[in-house]
Amino acid sequence: MTNACLLSGGKDSMLALHKVIGLGMRIGLLITMVSRSKESYMFHYPNVRHTKLQAEALGIRQAFAETEGKKEEELADLRKVLTENGVKTLVTGATYSRYQGDRINIMAKELGIEHIAPLWHIDPEAELAELDRDFNAIITSVSAEGFDESFLGRRIDKEIISRLRGLHKRYGINMLFEGGEAESFVLDAPLFRKRIVINKARKEWNGNRGMYLIEEAALEDKG
Repeated sequence: MTNACLLSGGKDSMLALHKVIGLGMRIGLLITMVSRSKESYMFHYPNVRHTKLQAEALGIRQAFAETEGKKEEELADLRKVLTENGVKTLVTGATYSRYQGDRINIMAKELGIEHIAPLWHIDPEAELAELDRDFNAIITSVSAEGFDESFLGRRIDKEIISRLRGLHKRYGINMLFEGGEAESFVLDAPLFRKRIVINKARKEWNGNRGMYLIEEAALEDKG
């Protein structure tokens, strides 16, 4: 039996992982769901394959599981990988989404697994400030009113936080993107032994939404 963290590569799952490890929990497995659909209800789509660099930087074993991206299949595929790996505790980066939180809670109860969501109802400003201070997280997709192409590939820093604050006030977006407004990817974090550098990337933009796709990346020593 092992403690596992559901790792998308984004800011929330990575911060949740750091929180529980900081409290003394040993994480023996990172579980990454690879969705074949850009319209996944629960899991990230862009850049998921590069989470293998995050796992290597953390020194934690990783398991990949593919899913079609349909509502019931996503949970069934997650249930399968949890069972196959003997997971007893599952850590997730859920913050406000009742859809995600409730469904994982129900599944975990059925499997006899403890679900821990250390960021649940975290203050958005507090999380973003911590990310700006301690992490290097970039925005990899946007799909809500108010966002434009200039957000893609940008590090979540004070300037971006200020812009997100403005979008929240004007359009009501969730500043942590829990409603699917955007996605992110972590290039460096306190527990990383090495950092991720992007050697090649491209933007896809279709007028009202877009993605920042990492094509080539590698680990390098922290200087």
